[in-house]
Order: sequence, then C-alpha cells, then structure tokens
Amino acid sequence: MPITDAMIIEATMASYSRSLRKVPADVTAAIAGALETETDETARSTLALQLKSAELAERTHSFVCSDSGIPVYFVTIGSRAELACDFKSSIRKGWEKLVETIQPPLLMHVTNPLTRERGYHGKDMPIVTYDFESGTDYVEMVCSPKALGSGRWAAVELFTFPTLEEIETFVLDVAIKAAGQHCPPVVMGVGIGGTFDHCAGLAKKQTLRPVGEANPDPTLAAMEERLTKAVNALGFGPMGTGGDTTALAVHVDYASGHGFTPVAVCFNCWINRRTRVRMWGDGRMEWAE
Repeated sequence: MPITDAMIIEATMASYSRSLRKVPADVTAAIAGALETETDETARSTLALQLKSAELAERTHSFVCSDSGIPVYFVTIGSRAELACDFKSSIRKGWEKLVETIQPPLLMHVTNPLTRERGYHGKDMPIVTYDFESGTDYVEMVCSPKALGSGRWAAVELFTFPTLEEIETFVLDVAIKAAGQHCPPVVMGVGIGGTFDHCAGLAKKQTLRPVGEANPDPTLAAMEERLTKAVNALGFGPMGTGGDTTALAVHVDYASGHGFTPVAVCFNCWINRRTRVRMWGDGRMEWAE
C-alpha cells in the first residue's frame, strides 16, 4: 500500500497543532535540570514559570505561546517507500485546512517582505525542505514553526580557512548580539562549511536534535561543550532576566566545502517547537518529538 495524499494532509495539520501545544520532553527535562543548578533567584523563578506554562499548555491542550510562527516542514523520503501522493499540493492543502479549522485561531504571521502585508498564505508557504534516505520504507515529516524567537537573530558569515577559535568567536558574537531577546534558554544550532545555503540548513537541523544527545564527532562534542559554557557565562539568563541559563545546548554540525567556509548560527526559543511523524504505506503514523 502507498503513502497517500490524505496521510500527508493529516500529518501537515496535526504536526503543526501538536508543536504549538507541547514543549518536548527533552526540553522540559533540561529546564528542570537547569533549575537545580541556577544560582540567580529571578532566573529560578522564570525557569519554574516556564515549566508551569509547559505543563498547563499540555494539560489544557492550549498554545504555549501566541506567536505561532510560520509553517516550516522537513520531509525525508525513504528510498523504499511506496508513494501515491503529491507532497507540495498536499502540504499546501493541509496548511490551508489547518488555518480554517484550528482552535484557537492562528495569528496572521505570514508576511510579504515587500509590502508588509500579513496573512496566512504567501509565496513559498509553507516552507518545505526535502531530503532522501537510503533503505527506509517510510516518509518522515518534522514540523518546526519558525517564530520571532527562533528566527530574528540568526546570522551567517563567510570565512577563509578559519581556525576553530575564530569560528567559536563568531558564534559568541552572534549570541552577544541576540542577548536575551530570543526568549532563552535557547537551543543554538551551528553549521560549518559546505555552501551558503547548505550551511544554514545544517544549523537549523541541529536545533532539532534532542537536548542531551551526544555529538558522535569528538571535535564537535568538545566545541559544543565549550560554547555552551561560554554562552551561559554571558549572563543573559532565562527570558533575559539574568542568570546562568541562556542556552540549554549548542549543537554543531559541519560539511566539507571549498576554501571559503560559511558559518551559520540560529536559535530555537525555550519552547523548541518540533513534532516528528513517520508514515508507512500500511497507514501507520508514528508520532515523536
């Protein structure tokens, strides 16, 4: 049996709705851990409030934040998956149906950058990235709505043969410019190498990596540890109130490239919204964060 348009439409709708109403378990665990070690009293109160907000939203099935962002999806197609669907059309239909039916209604965050008109639809909406995976017989969709706290302060710079120290200095400079405006504690994604566009994609995908998951590359693992400590030493703290907890994690990935080396940095706010669903041809849909 093939994966159908109806399954893609359902996944598009449900994953967006779920991502607005639940803080991932790895994130709440990381915030709870930070609460145990945070030394600033105001920061401790803020972390406790975030945990309470996460619990209340899940219990009442309400939005954690009113900034529902714009629709962003990552679709990975298995090489052995049987398909009978039009991804672009079905994702668009799913988004349109969601806008019409979701409660509470979404705010109009989709913005035309030329006219500043706001609405629910527009050019290239939803934003979808496609990839392929060898040997799997399912399609995976990850929904990660892009809102102000996860988009506004991202940055990319192109270097020529930078040292690790130069790369880490740039990452810290981006964190300093963002200060506490991105609703910390954040997860930071860092992409190194490849091309301009590929590097930015690496950074974004690293924000989707579960907090606490070890980087298998020892050089990157050491870099992540140094950067996380350095960002937290900046003292911006939860929601910019001051304290020891500005970043829950810094996640880094790289790609080989030319002599020029792009470095991209992006953030996911404390909610770290992401919902993952795998779809099989027999109709199964397996949900995860």
